[in-house]
Formats: sequence, structure tokens, C-alpha cells
Amino acid sequence: MDRTIAVIGAPSSIGIRPYDDGAQRHLNRAPDVLRERGLVRRLGAIDLGDVVPPPYQDFVRPPNRARNERQVLEYSRSLAQRVAQATEYGRFAVVLGGDCSVVLGSLLGARQTAGTPLGLVYVDAHADFATPEESRTGSVASMGLALATGRGDSPLARLAGRLPLVNGSHVALVGRRDKADAWYGHAALAASPILDLPDSTLLAQGADPLAEAVLARVASDDVRGFWIQLDADVLNPAVMQAVDSPEPGGPMPDELLRFLSPIVHHPRALGLSLTIYDPALDPDRSGARQLVALLESLLAPSVPLGLPKAVNA
Repeated sequence: MDRTIAVIGAPSSIGIRPYDDGAQRHLNRAPDVLRERGLVRRLGAIDLGDVVPPPYQDFVRPPNRARNERQVLEYSRSLAQRVAQATEYGRFAVVLGGDCSVVLGSLLGARQTAGTPLGLVYVDAHADFATPEESRTGSVASMGLALATGRGDSPLARLAGRLPLVNGSHVALVGRRDKADAWYGHAALAASPILDLPDSTLLAQGADPLAEAVLARVASDDVRGFWIQLDADVLNPAVMQAVDSPEPGGPMPDELLRFLSPIVHHPRALGLSLTIYDPALDPDRSGARQLVALLESLLAPSVPLGLPKAVNA
């Protein structure tokens, strides 16, 4: 990449349910663990520090509401300010989550820099299209795409005011392989204008045609820029087990790299948020090595495209 990269830590776990024993998840440790693997240096990036979230409150889910709704709302606005700073002067932002509710603040900040309309590439093993009433867990993470496109009775769906953060006609959902049920909003997703490209599409079409279809949707002539939301659970569990809800199948790192490369290097790509990696589920840090290698192969100017080269570092 020939643009300056600005890294932001978003050490949030307020957008996801607690562990089964009731304790808060350790996704908040992910930015530090990835930095410890030399990510900022390997990307040749500048580090804009962390945006620290408010404390976790809703260990018991409030009925028909999102957990920590007020806290996520506050945090999204704070994160947006840092993302707006990161994307100034043509820089490419890398937001290290944290749970995938950080996509909301990332989009809000990107809007401040690029204007509207924005596009969104949402790469995830799950649809994340539930409303607060539909979600089994009450986690904002299970509603991230829905809230970003204005779906759901929540102030989080109205972060940008009357209009949603992104219009569904400018969104591509890539890689989902969750079971079709009401918990992730599949029926509403099918009725929406979102371009839904499940994991089976990647297998059938290949990475290059898939990337072309995605860019036709998120980088059309009327779009000012687009954001990339990358959930670590999209990777095959054979190489990425350190996530809260792994799904069988999915791309290997080299396949994901080939798909993402033309998207990340598009001139209207504003930034990327990486989410759901949980260091507590990665005692040998093999998952961290995979993610750092993937980002280095995607973004570092001196690393040729191909199989991520730092997986054994």
C-alpha cells in the first residue's frame, strides 16, 4: 500500500455477551496482543493509540434491548472522532477491535471525512442482521450490520441521525455460513437490498470474480468511499479458533488475502476494522500470528501478495 496507515486500538468488549461463566470477555486485550506481535512496525504505520470504552454494565441482558446500549452509543461517538482523524489526508485507517460493534463508530468517523453515501464490505461468518428483539444474546455484535443499515428500534440504528450510517444498496455481506434462523435476521436480510455472498459463493466463483462483484456494489460512481469490516471468525477454524462463535468451513488465509487485496487497495477504501479475536482463547498466540501476517501481507508496502508469510513468527 502506498498510503500512510494509521492504527487505532478499539479495546471494546461491551458489544458482546459475557463468557458462559458470566465474566466479561477478553476481546479488550486484542489490540495490545496484536501490537506485541509487531503489527504497527510491520505495517510501517503510525499509532494513534486506544479509544477506551466505558465499563461493561449489562451482565444480565435487559429485555428486548441491546446489552450496554448507552455505553456502545457513547463509545461509537468517541471512536468516530479518532477514525475521522485517522482517515484525514488520504490515510488508510486500521481499527483493531475488540468486538464488531466498533464498525458503528468506524463508519460514523469515516462519514465525517469522506461524506456520504458510504459503502460497506462486511466480511463475517454470521449475518449480524438481528434486531434487539430478535437477537438471542442481546449483543450489539449480533446486530452490527442491521444497526449500520438502520434496522432495529435502537438509538444505535440512528447514530447518523435520520438516515442510516450506510444504505443497504451500498453494502456487501461476504462469507457468512451461519444457520438460517431468526437470531441473525436472515429473513430480513433476504428481503433487503444488501448483496449477500455466503461462503459457498467464494467456493463456487473464486476470489477474483467475488471481489469484482463486491467493488461494483460498494465503490459505484455515487459512493464517496467505503469501509471494510473484517471479523476474524470468517477464517476457517483450522487456523482461527480464538473467536467466540466459530463456524465450520470458511476460507484459509491465502484465499481471504486474494479476495481482500483488490478491495483494500481500491482508491476509495477508507479503512478496515478487525474484530472478534479473543486472546483468552489463543494461549499460544497462533491466532494473533495469523492475523498479523494477514494484515502485513495485505497492507505492508514491502510484502508481496501471497500466502501470509509471518504465520510462524
